[in-house]
Amino acid sequence: MSTVAGGLEHGSEPVQRVRPLWWQEDERGCALMLLDQTLLPQQVVYSRLEDERQVAEAIKTLKVRGAPAIGMAAAFGLVLALRRLLAERGDEASLAEVLARLEEAGVLLAATRPTAVNLSWAIRRLLGCARQLAGAGCRPGDLGRRLLEEAQAIAAEDRAACLRMGRYGEALIADGDQLLTHCNTGILATAGWGTALAPMYLAHRAGKRIHVFVDETRPVLQGARLTAWELQQEGVPFTLITDNMAGYFMRRGRIAAVFVGADRIAANGDVANKIGTYSLAVLAQAHGIPFYVVAPCSTIDLDLPSGEEIPLEQRDPREVTAIRGVSIAPDGISVANPAFDVTPHTYISAIITERGVARAPYSVALRGLCADDHHPIEKQAER
Repeated sequence: MSTVAGGLEHGSEPVQRVRPLWWQEDERGCALMLLDQTLLPQQVVYSRLEDERQVAEAIKTLKVRGAPAIGMAAAFGLVLALRRLLAERGDEASLAEVLARLEEAGVLLAATRPTAVNLSWAIRRLLGCARQLAGAGCRPGDLGRRLLEEAQAIAAEDRAACLRMGRYGEALIADGDQLLTHCNTGILATAGWGTALAPMYLAHRAGKRIHVFVDETRPVLQGARLTAWELQQEGVPFTLITDNMAGYFMRRGRIAAVFVGADRIAANGDVANKIGTYSLAVLAQAHGIPFYVVAPCSTIDLDLPSGEEIPLEQRDPREVTAIRGVSIAPDGISVANPAFDVTPHTYISAIITERGVARAPYSVALRGLCADDHHPIEKQAER
């Protein structure tokens, strides 16, 4: 492991000194380098992961988090699984063995976080690529190289998508706006500027005077630990608040719009996101405040008709009763810890993707955005 410091460069992309993950090959072999987000903001530490089991553990324990980032991690995890097989078997490895190892690794990785669809989407994409290459008679060694290219393509596509989402969302932000966000949806969660934070970064860089209210996001405090750290690095003005303060600031007219990310979006526009998002949506509607969801098309799951079918992860109760190992609640009590909730589409003003801004009826708009022959929508509707 090594510790490095860094921030953002003043260009069109985040500086690559601080990023959630990347592929590395050196004299020690191949590895996924991964920023341990459980240690932020006090420490910036990168871990070297050399097999898919380590990647699965990192996803499950939130060392890497954010729907796009865990999808990328899983993709590289599959490449590591294949590289490990080739190191063990060499030229004796058959295509059947390769596919079996990849399927096994895919099951392991997919089980880590059931709600974020980007995870299963990335796994399916790499497995589909492997099956196609194997069917064409690709040699195991060449197949490993092609899968790495596919995983790297996912990261490159996400980086470009972040910038496009940022541009669409930035058009909805006015000079002087005070905005509210929840959880962490920025550089730490993606390969680029982020999802819901991307419009804020671009608005700030465009010279718009914005101020961001950051929910702390209990119980793991992604807002307090991660979003506050990111915004501080970039110099975006912000105020950290506890989750139960949002209504107070809305009622006082302090919030112009709410921007959140998503872990899975159903075909009708229902959105699963970090626990507490639904409460914010209800509050925003009660106060007449626009509520925007920002997510790439890979987060849209057209196979699920509504949010009722989205699997919601239940996490370790100790995340609620303790903070970094320090107990804050009595021993032996009953604890619930759902990691996500579902916001019905009726509370959502718009869903911002890299292909355009979708508005109700979402069952029509989202299918149009996700169509293979779709071209980005350039015209923005007024807020």
